Amino acid sequence: MLIEIDPTVDFACKLLLGNPEYPDITIHFLNAILRLASPIVSVEIVNPIVWKEFEADKLSILDILAIDNADRRLNVEVQRTKPASLAQRLAYYSATQLVDQIGEGDSYRKLCPSIGICILNSVHFSQLSEYHSEFRLRTRTGLELTNCLEIHLLELPKYAPLDDNQVIGDPRDQWMYFFRRAEGSTVEELLERLPDPVFKRAVGVLEMISRTPDQRRHYDARLKWELDQNTRIQTAYEEGEIKGREEGEIKLIQTLQAILGVPVSDVTAFQGQSLEQLSTIAEDLRNKIQRRS
Repeated sequence: MLIEIDPTVDFACKLLLGNPEYPDITIHFLNAILRLASPIVSVEIVNPIVWKEFEADKLSILDILAIDNADRRLNVEVQRTKPASLAQRLAYYSATQLVDQIGEGDSYRKLCPSIGICILNSVHFSQLSEYHSEFRLRTRTGLELTNCLEIHLLELPKYAPLDDNQVIGDPRDQWMYFFRRAEGSTVEELLERLPDPVFKRAVGVLEMISRTPDQRRHYDARLKWELDQNTRIQTAYEEGEIKGREEGEIKLIQTLQAILGVPVSDVTAFQGQSLEQLSTIAEDLRNKIQRRS
């Protein structure tokens, strides 16, 4: 039986890695990616899907927020295309998780590490061959200032599995293979390469989405919304190339406003704005869309 669900669609990823019913899947993934000196043994999912609320707001944020047994704050997100200002976005989310831990008058000693993980189905660092990049606060010579902030980027297209049907032993490679090859593989093919029992349960989550009418409807709706949004933005860019940069930026801004559901500004509202100012407005709108998606 072919697997029909793509785990890089954020709705599927949320049910896979942000599901309180399957903490072992989340723990295995986190330990595989982070390779901590003391492995994670338990996690609390801070923002599980609340179906009643999700039904009313299908565009709610589908990142995965968790706290582990060492009180580390963990954020996992999946992006099928490279968002605008990806680096700033990742830094902002990790810093926010850090700042939110203390209130006025609290000691900084209360701060626990904030770790962000981004699964990116695109290439961000074309100059690097490695699919995994880790960022921390260090000097150029490697001296670490603090472990409070940590960001991991997984660039899926860079992972090239061997085509010899051998069992994949490295846990990090196992997850990269799962995210790249799950959709379109048979259950038997996938589990032959990934024999760890956790992947049998992970496949079960994907099959559950496929078999459960409401979940399949949410998955399909999310995928359609994502494709429609990307098409609209790409169309706006293409029109911008034809009509001129300033006019194109205004058209892009109006399109992004429509996607956000806010009032669309009239062309006259942009009179006197420089190209740089228009670009800044468009960038801000794109960031708002990404925070919602």
